[in-house]
Amino acid sequence: MLKTVPMEKSKKFLVTFGNYAWIYFYMNQYEKAQMYIEKVNQIYDELKQLPNDTNKIAEVYGEQGWSMLKFNAKYYEKAKECFEKALELNPEDPEWCSGHAIAVYRLEGLNSKKCEASECKSLQALQHAVEVNPKDAVLKALLALKLQELKRDKEGRTYIEEALQQAPNLPYLLRYVAKFYRKAGLLDEALRVLKESVDLMPTSGFLHHQIGLCYRQKMINLKKLEKENYQLRYVHQEEVDEFVNKAIFHFEKVLEHKKTFVFAYTDLANMYCEVKAYQKADDTFKQVLQFTNLTNEEKQQVHQAYARFQEYHRKSESEAIKHYKECFQISDPSLPRDLSEKALKRLAERKIKIYPPQVSGFELLGFVYKNSGNIKDAIECYEKALKLDPGNDEYLSELCDLKLKI
Repeated sequence: MLKTVPMEKSKKFLVTFGNYAWIYFYMNQYEKAQMYIEKVNQIYDELKQLPNDTNKIAEVYGEQGWSMLKFNAKYYEKAKECFEKALELNPEDPEWCSGHAIAVYRLEGLNSKKCEASECKSLQALQHAVEVNPKDAVLKALLALKLQELKRDKEGRTYIEEALQQAPNLPYLLRYVAKFYRKAGLLDEALRVLKESVDLMPTSGFLHHQIGLCYRQKMINLKKLEKENYQLRYVHQEEVDEFVNKAIFHFEKVLEHKKTFVFAYTDLANMYCEVKAYQKADDTFKQVLQFTNLTNEEKQQVHQAYARFQEYHRKSESEAIKHYKECFQISDPSLPRDLSEKALKRLAERKIKIYPPQVSGFELLGFVYKNSGNIKDAIECYEKALKLDPGNDEYLSELCDLKLKI
């Protein structure tokens, strides 16, 4: 049994007890996990009873927020809420301002549809956090990335340079600096910084992923150059092959060190396609599709990427449609969802335009309209499908459900 901890020292143990609870939970030792949870709750309840002790309660919320940020993306929203509660009690605390800004930044990063400046909550949060934490180089790097995302590269570059002057050898900072350079198209600069960082942290999945992305972009740039100038076709083939192989090497390194890095699976699978290693690509997609804890964003990206693979490399229209549908049915706004919608419409219209029109084309288009909230056009499509296939129970059921929504 845990001994009672004096109140003067108890708050120092909150994070430790909380971390023990998580560790035992993931080890399936639920009794021990519950024991530490009860200890945390006990300390929290005692703190609430103390008069004028808002700083201590704020610390409870703040430390809980940092703990949440250390876990995966599913906990970012809870982390944000914790920091907001801490800031309600202590509005100008530098540490809670930093935590809140990072949580909001990460939450916005989960949405592949980028926000407009007027809707970008993390911009204001990061700017305020940098004001109260002028020596925090990492915060400046995150602010630089957000400004870059909003097409304010010059301002972002200023913050990146300030961050580098403050902490030129901090690996955690350098990875964000490299990301800024990569997105600015400065691939050689990005690779220089990343290689310095990976020498310091050779098992960092994030760093290997960023290196892989740089080599992938180098490959894309050369292919685009060849496409624009037919005379250059095959001139750069050796360089293209080199970049592809280096990208594969580093994406494989990511999964060697961090097997839960979802986007690295799709990036690696797509690179396997570049060297026509289609079975390896298929196996990689199937491996990540078996994950049971994917976020909606991750599901959308994986299903859309696998659908493209099925359509263009496996030439399996039915499997492509299946996975485009899986992506599109997740209603969260995102680029993969938009791309899946366009692909489904394209495939549906192809089926409709042939003679005689395929009934599955109207069914597919009806599915798209239904999931877009366009009930009137969805009804029209299912009615056309029924004319081609009278008595189809599935189409009748869909039609009845849609008419009830009018």
